[in-house]
Amino acid sequence: MKTMLAIISNALCRMTGRNAGAQTVSEGARVVVSRSFADFTPQATFDIKKCDLHRLEEGPPVKAELTREQGLQYYRTMQTVRRMELKADQLYKQKIIRGFCHLYDGQEACAAGIEAAINPSDHLITAYRAHGYTYTRGVSVKEILAELTGRRGGVAKGKGGSMHMYAPHFYGGNGIVGAQVPLGAGIALACQYQGKNQVCVTLYGDGAANQGQLFESYNMAALWKLPCIFICENNKYGMGTSVERAAASTDYYKRGDFIPGLRVDGMDVLCVREATQFAADHCRAGKGPIIMELQTYRYHGHSMSDPGVSYRTREEIQEVRSKSDPISMLKERMLSHNMASVEEFKEIDIEIRKQVEEATQFATSDPEPPLEELCNHIFSKNPPLEVRGTSPWSKLKSVS
Repeated sequence: MKTMLAIISNALCRMTGRNAGAQTVSEGARVVVSRSFADFTPQATFDIKKCDLHRLEEGPPVKAELTREQGLQYYRTMQTVRRMELKADQLYKQKIIRGFCHLYDGQEACAAGIEAAINPSDHLITAYRAHGYTYTRGVSVKEILAELTGRRGGVAKGKGGSMHMYAPHFYGGNGIVGAQVPLGAGIALACQYQGKNQVCVTLYGDGAANQGQLFESYNMAALWKLPCIFICENNKYGMGTSVERAAASTDYYKRGDFIPGLRVDGMDVLCVREATQFAADHCRAGKGPIIMELQTYRYHGHSMSDPGVSYRTREEIQEVRSKSDPISMLKERMLSHNMASVEEFKEIDIEIRKQVEEATQFATSDPEPPLEELCNHIFSKNPPLEVRGTSPWSKLKSVS
C-alpha cells in the first residue's frame, strides 16, 4: 500500500511541479503533498526564429536563454497587460471610458520583450496604442485605468485619456500618426549630447510607415549616428487597410535604406528581447540608428469604434490566437521544460484578475478633476501664469 501511495505521489508531483522529496502525509487513499518548487528547472535554452537582416553581416542569436524568474516575470507582465486591456474593452462598452481607445491585446510580447532588453534609464516613445508601454515603464494598472476613465488619480490626472500617458523616460502616447518618430530622434540626440550611454526606442505602426516625417528622421539619425532604435510594430493592418493594400513594399525593416534593419517575430517575447538587445548594443557602440520590424497582431480592432471583422475574418483572428498567442507560447515553453507548474500559472492569473478588479473599482469611484484644474500643468516647473479662456475676458490660472 505504501509503495502504491509513493507511486501516486510521484505522479502528482510530475503533474503539478511539486517536490517529490517534500513531506507527504497519507490520509486513507488521499495523498497530501507539501508545496515546494525546488525541483523546477532554473534555466533553459530555447531555439528562436532567425531574424531577417538588412545591411548587417550578422544578427541576433537563434537561441535564447531563459531563467525561471525571467519567464514568470514576462508571463506576469503580458498577462497583466492582457487583463487590463480586456477590462478597458468592457468599460468602454459600458460607456465609462469615452473618446478614443486603442487596445494592445495580442501585441504583449513586443512591450515585454523590449522592456526586458533595455534599461529603465533608456527612453521610449510610441503612438496612441500606449497602454502596454505605460505599464512596462512603471505606471500601475490603477493609474492607467483611472486615466482612461478621466479621474484625478490617473497618470495624467485624468486629462490625457487613452492616447496621452507619460512616465519618467516615457514620452507617450502620441495622437498624430507618425509624429512621435521625429520626437524620438530628438530624444536620441539628447542622449548623444548628454553622453549617458542611453538609447531611445521610437515605436510606430505599419500605418505610419509611409509618413514622410519618418524618412526625414531616418536621414538625420543616420547623418548624426544617433542612438535611436526605430521600431515598426507591424500588426498587419493600418486601421482597416491591410499592409499589402497600403504599401508597395511591406519590408518595413528595409525602409531605412542606408540604415541597418531586422525583421523579428513579434509574437515571441524571447525573439523580441534578443533582437532589442542586439539593436541596443549596436546603438551604444556608436554605430548609429537601427530599424526593427516586429511582426505582430492585434486581436481587437484598430480602435474601440472598429469591430475589427469587416476587413478580416473571425477565423483569421482565431488562428493567430490558437497558433501564435504570445502568452500561451511562453507558458507552453516553460511547462514543457518543467520551469513552472499549471497550478502556479493559475495562481498568477487569479492574482492579476484581483489586481485589475481592484484597479477598476478605483477607476470608477475616484472623482473627476474639478474645472478649476483645467489649465494646470501646461508647462513643467513654471510659476503660475494666466491662460485665456473661451473669450478674451475670461482668464484661467495655470500652475505646474
